[in-house]
Amino acid sequence: MTDELPSSRRPLAALAGTTSGEPEALARPEVSFEFFPPKTEKMEEILWASVKRLEPLGPRFVSVTYGAGGSTRERTHATVARILRETSLVPAAHLTCVGSSRAEVDEVARGYWQAGVRHIVALRGDPPAGADGYEPHPEGYAYAADLVSGLKRVGDFEISVAAFPETHPEAASPAADLDNLKRKIDAGASRAITQYFFDAEIYLEFVARARKAGITVPIVPGILPVTNFAQVVKFSAMCGATVPDWLARLFEGLDGDTETRKLVAATVAAEQCRALRAAGVNEFHFYTLNRADLSYAISHILGIRPQEAGPREEGKDAGGETGG
Repeated sequence: MTDELPSSRRPLAALAGTTSGEPEALARPEVSFEFFPPKTEKMEEILWASVKRLEPLGPRFVSVTYGAGGSTRERTHATVARILRETSLVPAAHLTCVGSSRAEVDEVARGYWQAGVRHIVALRGDPPAGADGYEPHPEGYAYAADLVSGLKRVGDFEISVAAFPETHPEAASPAADLDNLKRKIDAGASRAITQYFFDAEIYLEFVARARKAGITVPIVPGILPVTNFAQVVKFSAMCGATVPDWLARLFEGLDGDTETRKLVAATVAAEQCRALRAAGVNEFHFYTLNRADLSYAISHILGIRPQEAGPREEGKDAGGETGG
């Protein structure tokens, strides 16, 4: 990675359509938001304040994560059920292969279908804490492509899967990683959502390679507004995401300055989205970390304004027409 901000980037004014040379008449972008199930009552209050704050923006869907080894199964289900019950949002439940037999995973999936959930984010999943590495359950789905096939047998779910612009840390090579993504798509997934990244060029080059490999479904960029730089550095080392030097410099000296960190985070993520929009990208998935303010601000910059009605009923009707 270069040590400086890419010189090709244009000012943030381009996001509002005021800079010449930008694509004209871009449609309103689609967004989705990711949450994680809360562990405490206080965290639950924060989550639901964030959900209600983002709901009027009318996202395509909101996803709820699933802890390593299925550790949050019940909390994930409870969060998804409450979103269905109390909001206009379309929830997408994360589901993994780890620690469960095929019968157990199918039972969870049938429960979601019966509850009205029509969208699953299908992942291999992380091993439980303390495990040396990933080991498929002897009676389970071994990998995400197998899980996608199994889910399609349970119901005609809309299925999103993960993609890794900088290659999954356990993949033998970038080509092998793309082969795995194509297997997931061929098994029935209709969308890929990427791991977060910080340079638009990384995503654009990945999409070009994916298209060359015959992957034609939408590849939605995952956007992570950085509020805790040290934490992001630590997590990025585990998931294989590059943290460029220019990003480190932007957060220098801000460890004890929460408000400035938030302003810098919003600026960086908005510029990232602007660069992607300039390249024709029109859908974004925000990793909210259960905080609404940054994702709301960036969505506003992208031209997304509150809507009077969310997409829930339309999405539920469409899902209800499909068989189980």
